[in-house]
Amino acid sequence: MEVLVPFSTDRPKSRLSAVLTPDERTAFSRAMLRDVLDAIGEAGEEPRVLATGAVDADLPCPVTVDDRPLTDAVNAALDARLGEGDTVADRVAVVMADLALATPDALRELFAAGREAEVAIAPGRGGGTNAFVAGHPEFETDYHGTSYLDHRRIADGIGASVAVVDSHRLATDVDEPADLAEVLIHAEADDDGGDGDDGDDDDDDGDYDGDGGRAPRWLRDAGFALETTGGRVGVERE
Repeated sequence: MEVLVPFSTDRPKSRLSAVLTPDERTAFSRAMLRDVLDAIGEAGEEPRVLATGAVDADLPCPVTVDDRPLTDAVNAALDARLGEGDTVADRVAVVMADLALATPDALRELFAAGREAEVAIAPGRGGGTNAFVAGHPEFETDYHGTSYLDHRRIADGIGASVAVVDSHRLATDVDEPADLAEVLIHAEADDDGGDGDDGDDDDDDGDYDGDGGRAPRWLRDAGFALETTGGRVGVERE
């Protein structure tokens, strides 16, 4: 199954500007992208980056550049793959590039659901859509507002069967400074569970390494650490 991963090269992760410089946001966004691509590959599927511009990074998969807004770019990609033609796909998945907690197991659950239903959706926090699999040729996206509800309505309107994948790993996209704590919390938990890597930070072989990968290592290298204040967990920077 081809898995499209939308990625913005224009001012990535602007809502992290309170804690990261523009260059840092670019580097962190690339780290999350690589983690998502590695997890997709480890899950046995074929990622393709759908970028708004050229990606200045060594990626383990093809890149398609489409500078249109997210909804238009994804719908064009779906139509090209699920519409009429000589190369019609049975299923196409879309997974956002900022799912720093995504694991191969979480993605396998999504992909399996998408093989059973005509549309499988992994909703994000706040009503967004963080990932989906589509097999119905008339399904289209609308990423404005509460896109999860919109996508349910669109699927219902075309008579498509729907599966909902309720996954904390896939529901957590990294947009706000508070989200950085989730990245570090789950990386630490994975380390404690014995699923981490061997401590070698020079990990450029493209393999998913189980501790969350490049994104938490980038945060740690940048001086971020977990902090508990007033019973709530956040991050601090040295």
